[in-house]
Amino acid sequence: MTSTVGTATPARTGGLGVAQGTALYIASVLGTGLLVLPGLAAAAAGPASIVAVVAVIGLSIPLAGTFAVLAARYPDPGGVASYVRRALGGTAARMTGYWFLFGVCAGAPVVAVLGAEYVVAVAGIDRAMVPIVALAILLPPFAANAFGVRVAGWVQFVLTALLLAVVVGVVALAAPAVEPQNFQPFLPHGWAGVGTAVSLFVWAFAGWEVGTHISGEFRDPRRAIPIGTAIALVVTGACYLILQIVTVGALGEAAGEGAVPLLELARLGSPGLGAAAVGVIAGIVALGVMNAYLAAFAKLGASLASNRDLPRWFASGAEAGGIPRRALALTGVVVALYFALMLVAGLDLTPFILVHTSSMVAIYAVGMVAALRLLKRGSAGWWMALVAAVLCAGMLVLALGSLLPAAVLAAAAVIVTVVRRVKGRPTGSAPSS
Repeated sequence: MTSTVGTATPARTGGLGVAQGTALYIASVLGTGLLVLPGLAAAAAGPASIVAVVAVIGLSIPLAGTFAVLAARYPDPGGVASYVRRALGGTAARMTGYWFLFGVCAGAPVVAVLGAEYVVAVAGIDRAMVPIVALAILLPPFAANAFGVRVAGWVQFVLTALLLAVVVGVVALAAPAVEPQNFQPFLPHGWAGVGTAVSLFVWAFAGWEVGTHISGEFRDPRRAIPIGTAIALVVTGACYLILQIVTVGALGEAAGEGAVPLLELARLGSPGLGAAAVGVIAGIVALGVMNAYLAAFAKLGASLASNRDLPRWFASGAEAGGIPRRALALTGVVVALYFALMLVAGLDLTPFILVHTSSMVAIYAVGMVAALRLLKRGSAGWWMALVAAVLCAGMLVLALGSLLPAAVLAAAAVIVTVVRRVKGRPTGSAPSS
């Protein structure tokens, strides 16, 4: 593949500092996986699930590093779509944007419903209240983002601090219950079980692309984004690793039996406060993930509109420091439609998770191809992109059976190109401003 070195976008002046931006990064990665993945991984690999966490942390470095290099060099609200536009043209960029705004967006009500399920279960409320609680989780992040990403960033800083404090508290209380014999046998299901656990944790460490959409909102993108990415890698990696060690060591074989191992850990340390702690974590996680993703969805929507991939009316607020309220409202409509469909489906989350994950895999794969074309061949960023591209190719193969939603959105992007050409309009292949 030939190397194409793009011209970096000039530094922009936004309102986000390192602390706020780092909190948004952490929230986009440290999501609802905290509640379920330690148990699922323990069921698949036993104590060797710890190896799986270490492996995925290592695999996350080139992916997160590549996005950090691109975001620092090209701070643009279009995020991955803007990099794809520079490297592969307007149609591919439109596909990427549609995958994120209309595909990944399917995960928003999933997060809200997951959080609501745990809150309702812990509080002993009738499960019929799940939709109401989910709606209560959905609304505050929209309100925060309506005041701009700077306000959302401070909200996220508080939420992330609370989340980390509660997780550290639960782990500290449960740590005395760790028993060395619970780590034997270390490989009860062989290396195949470790492979399964790795595939589970790959999704736990997804979310690095979210920061690319708010990169122009940093006061100093070239400094803040690498720092924020590095801190988020360390914090999220440490959280999952320590939580996995304590889950296996304290719960033993029972670690893979319960649906919510974090609840069992909390009860070990403090039977009275355990349920309340997990309920707090569930609520904070759901609010935090929603808050971080909405900032990205809104900025991307405005960027797509400025490139005429959406009606121009939605372009307001695309500039650094701007508040994309119209695009945020569009995101709200999309989320509401998915939420309504989820209610019709009886809160069956599987179809919506597949739409979300298939779109994410497609974005990563195309984004890494764009990175290989944009970054200087042989540079550290280029080598990270190469490693990440190979990993994304493997993810694409694994997700092959669930790529239909991504294919439909790609077809919609192609149709827009065809219609434009028929009407004699430009296809939007120029770099986004």
